[in-house]
Amino acid sequence: MEFKNLKLFQPDGTFRSGGLCISGDRITAAEPSAAAEDMGGLYAVPGLVDLHFHGCVGYDFCDGTQEAISAIAKYQAKNGVAAICPATMTYPEDKLTTIAEAAAAYRTEQDGAALVGINMEGPFISEAKKGAQNAAYLHAPDADMFRRVQKKANGLFRLCDLAPELPGAMETIESLAGEVRLSIAHTEADYDTASEAFRRGARQVTHLYNAMPPLSHRAPGVIGAAADNEDVTVELIADGVHVHPSVVRTTFKVFGGRVILISDSMMATGLDDGEYSLGGQAVTVRGNLATLHDGTIAGSATNLLGCMRSAVKMGIPLGLAVQAASTTPAHAIGVQQDYGSLEPGKLANVLLLDSELNVRRIILRGEVLQA
Repeated sequence: MEFKNLKLFQPDGTFRSGGLCISGDRITAAEPSAAAEDMGGLYAVPGLVDLHFHGCVGYDFCDGTQEAISAIAKYQAKNGVAAICPATMTYPEDKLTTIAEAAAAYRTEQDGAALVGINMEGPFISEAKKGAQNAAYLHAPDADMFRRVQKKANGLFRLCDLAPELPGAMETIESLAGEVRLSIAHTEADYDTASEAFRRGARQVTHLYNAMPPLSHRAPGVIGAAADNEDVTVELIADGVHVHPSVVRTTFKVFGGRVILISDSMMATGLDDGEYSLGGQAVTVRGNLATLHDGTIAGSATNLLGCMRSAVKMGIPLGLAVQAASTTPAHAIGVQQDYGSLEPGKLANVLLLDSELNVRRIILRGEVLQA
């Protein structure tokens, strides 16, 4: 498969004119021949990597079934996401174990995004900042509990979220730092506590601004601590609901290539408005706004490609938005050998987009999924 006359995404967030050659399921270093298909200057970007979302098309990852994972993976692939790392909600250990076992048993399907990891969003979080998580199942940070569930998942957990101010949190961070990426989440932590968590090995912040104290000039909190730590990445939901466009622009100015765009999508994504659920709690969806019945925002109803487009409309350069939706998340969860760029040797997951960011073609592991 050969293409010419493309604007090719580069890992540094720039684009160059050129062509692309694919052999089997990989991108090759070969130059396209004269017979290569002329793509008329379309953008070529790598398949996206969503490391924090809950569900779509009526299914939740926490359903813990092969049917749910399959439906989720196929929807994501059709919307430009090549690799998924779905998130669990706050549940007891036995429920988390069931979810882990289902994920471990799943095998990537030809027309589905690859399940490359799991994100444990709960239960090691603060009750005061639980958001749409179920308070009945909150649990103190516990490295042994994580390891038990991780064993059932055959090592699929790539992220473990926690609130660093909770009893046992710092010890848990130190214990797990070499085994899984730790992310500060659903927290009341101040600047000093967050900075200490980063010193001990935490390397990420879950959905920046949401479920944490705001940044202020005398109390910079988690946000300020993350800005001061160059090896920390921050998740951002650019769906137009969770974070104001001005703050999205400011976040990219402050964090640059350390931003990870996430969708945080729930089961209503890809479906009509109505009544759904998240973590066992009722959710009402109207447009791209999903809320619990008390008004708490409950995930998003926008997929990652939609969030990337939204970020560009908010003024983020396309190359930086692609970095945040593909390159940086791939590195964060350790799958950069196969995902996150169009370099030779990577899996041939390619989105061809026009100037309005409409999808003109999706190539998934070397096969045309959508033309």
